[in-house]
Amino acid sequence: MSKPYLEERITESVVIRTFSSDIDEMDLKWHWDEEDRAVEPINENDWEFQFDNELPMRINKQIYIPRGVMHRVIKGKTDLIVKITKYK
Repeated sequence: MSKPYLEERITESVVIRTFSSDIDEMDLKWHWDEEDRAVEPINENDWEFQFDNELPMRINKQIYIPRGVMHRVIKGKTDLIVKITKYK
């Protein structure tokens, strides 16, 4: 299964992910991660982020995501470029 984004590895713990504005929303699934991470937007965008049982929030500042917590991104009309830092 292909990923719904392009990914560029910067270091072992940092990647840049680009989500295209023409992505199929069905490819953006609820999921959880195996490590703590921080997601920081690199570009101006209108996408949203949602933790399970919480209201969506704009992706306009760094968001810390604890390991094992369900979450998803919600498609906007622009592309989304984020820096993801993984913590072990």
